[in-house]
Amino acid sequence: MKEDNCLHAALICLGMLYYSHAITTEKLNHARPSLHGHHEKGKEGQVLHRSKRGWVWNQFFVIEEYTGPDPVLVGRLHSDIDSGDGNIKYILSGEGAGIIFVIDDKSGNIHATKTLDREERAQYTLTAQAVDRNTNRPLEPPSEFIVKVQDINDNPPEFLHENYHANVPERSNVGTSVIQVTASDADDPTYGNSAKLVYSILEGQPYFSVEAQTGIIRTALPNMDREAKEEYHVVIQAKDMGGHMGGLSGTTKVTITLTDVNDNPPKFPQSVYQMSVSEAAVPGEEVGRVKAKDPDIGENGLVAYSIIDGDGMDMFEITTDYETQEGVVKLKKLLDFETKKSYSLKVEAANVHIDPKFISNGPFKDTVTVKISVEDADEPPVFLKPNYIFEVQENAASGTVVGKVHAKDPDAANSAIRYSIDRHTDLERYFIINAEDGNIKTIKALDREEIAWHNISVFAVEVHKQHQEAKVPVAIKVVDVNDNAPKFAAAYEAFVCENARSNQQFITISADDKDDSANGPRFIFSLPPEIIHNPNFTLRDNRDNTASVLVRREGFSRQKQDLYLLPIVISDGGLPPMSSTNTLTIRVCGCDSNGSLLSCNAEAYILNAGLSTGALVAILTCIVILLVIVVLFVTLKRQKKEPLIVFEEEDVRENIITYDDEGGGEEDTEAFDIATLQNPDGINGFIPRKDIKPEYQYMPRPGLRPAPNSVDVDDFINTRIQEADNDPTAPPYDSIQIYGYEGRGSVAGSLSSLESATTDSDLDYDYLQNWGPRFKKLADLYGSKDTFDDDS
Repeated sequence: MKEDNCLHAALICLGMLYYSHAITTEKLNHARPSLHGHHEKGKEGQVLHRSKRGWVWNQFFVIEEYTGPDPVLVGRLHSDIDSGDGNIKYILSGEGAGIIFVIDDKSGNIHATKTLDREERAQYTLTAQAVDRNTNRPLEPPSEFIVKVQDINDNPPEFLHENYHANVPERSNVGTSVIQVTASDADDPTYGNSAKLVYSILEGQPYFSVEAQTGIIRTALPNMDREAKEEYHVVIQAKDMGGHMGGLSGTTKVTITLTDVNDNPPKFPQSVYQMSVSEAAVPGEEVGRVKAKDPDIGENGLVAYSIIDGDGMDMFEITTDYETQEGVVKLKKLLDFETKKSYSLKVEAANVHIDPKFISNGPFKDTVTVKISVEDADEPPVFLKPNYIFEVQENAASGTVVGKVHAKDPDAANSAIRYSIDRHTDLERYFIINAEDGNIKTIKALDREEIAWHNISVFAVEVHKQHQEAKVPVAIKVVDVNDNAPKFAAAYEAFVCENARSNQQFITISADDKDDSANGPRFIFSLPPEIIHNPNFTLRDNRDNTASVLVRREGFSRQKQDLYLLPIVISDGGLPPMSSTNTLTIRVCGCDSNGSLLSCNAEAYILNAGLSTGALVAILTCIVILLVIVVLFVTLKRQKKEPLIVFEEEDVRENIITYDDEGGGEEDTEAFDIATLQNPDGINGFIPRKDIKPEYQYMPRPGLRPAPNSVDVDDFINTRIQEADNDPTAPPYDSIQIYGYEGRGSVAGSLSSLESATTDSDLDYDYLQNWGPRFKKLADLYGSKDTFDDDS
């Protein structure tokens, strides 16, 4: 660093000497007057010779960043008119005049008083003028000139970014472009080599290189492996002065990351995997996991697993867990330890995405052997069949063997089995099972016509492990036996006309049999042997499970016989066949000439002799009209409004309606007597008015005396209670209390104003003072005014 500073100072000194010589030479050239002129006619015809101005300016130069003790001499202004006597004054104006640039007004020397920086300002435009010192009259026309700041190499190169980041695929060929870095130099690129940059790599060899002129970074080594090293730090330098000694430099850091390519196949870390699974496992249950390692990342590291060989291909399957990149071995079918105790699988792991550029690195897959052992589990018993179907004849005797179920313990222990019937499926207890051998027998006779199939369930339980049980459905078919005779299919009732013709069919009958079709049709219809030659009717079997009944003779009379009973024998096709005799009821009816039914009653025949059909219809019509009139009259009668005010002669108490009143108790054997609720005064036909005080005093009942005014009310009430308890005529039931009648025999009369037309002032309640302390409050309220005033 110290050597660079010395070199820099020496170059500045040489530059200053060079430019001082150039400025002096140029100044002399500029100050040299031009002697060329032209003739000009004066006022009096005199020819004048006008000289051109004595200075012509181009530009001055001043080196930048000068740090000497004295101001830098930029140049000197001099006019040909100046004779050196000091009468000419030089004036400087323009950019930086008087601040940066000053002029000696006598000698015309221009100096720079401040250090200049070309990177801040490259040139200044100034104006020079020579005037008379005394009169300030211009002696030369103003002339512009330029002062250029001469560049020196004082700025190092700078990169656009302090740090760069770039990616390049691993295994890239040598010379693959990674990134281009660019630096700039603030010095003047048009002068010298101050801004001529050269790039070089300081760190990152031998993996990367950089082009000296462009700054493009390229790979320098083949087959760089991301899995070995993923990130590199490269330092790039940019140096001016064409990279020669003494130039300034700048650096930047570039972080280069190798991106992944699929250049590595998956690999299992071991050759054999050992797994185990219980035979009680259900399909879909996970058995174990395998994993092939692939150092690649992203989609290049995706691995798919498959089973390619082995004796367990049908029993197991493998799926890929893409989150963990593992192969998950799962159970596909149920296992049986007693049948097969181990399985072997050959599992392959292969890359999902393969890069054709690196196919030569393949194959991109690997295989491994997976051995799976089956563990014994305590299994419940297993029936030899998934279900059983047995048959037994109906009406079979109790204890008949229906069938046998069999189960065994699939475990190696082969425990003993006990059987039982699920009683929820055999609520009527038709069957029983032998707990040792599984034989099912009947307990009671079966009837196919009631239940044709019995569906029960049988349990099998290990003797020493009660929790291990199995259940199997058992269907028992009740086989039909011809134990039901055929009968009429319906309750037939036949009608035959009095004028029926011989061999005329009047009804077709069929039969029904509860037994199965094998023991039912075909049905055979016939008449009993004793009436095979019945003079009235005959039977014809149609051989299609029906029979027709025909008239054997002509002419029937309802007056002689209006009802016939014809027995018919029906036999079924069972072995042995069963038969029954069914009676057909035949009525004799009157018909018209077309055979249409008119009447089947003997009385109708008698009426028909006296009245015609038209007369009967007319009579019925009149009866219907009379009934309609009666109904309308009753309806209008009920629609009449009842009076809003009860008539005086009506007793409101008679409006009580009793609904199914059963009396007063168990001892009451008589109906409820509503008369006991009536006013006893009304029994004699006298009903007192409700709005006036009674005018008559009734005699008390025999044995009862009205209590004098001086008698205590408690004694009065107790006496009445005793009489009621000892009265043999009192009803044994509770009576309804009627408040429309307040009783009789009271000296004070009624306390209510309902039966009194007088005012409170007409009543005397002084006797209440003698009724005891219980009526004191009432006596105070209704006593005489004098007593009330005294109390108050």
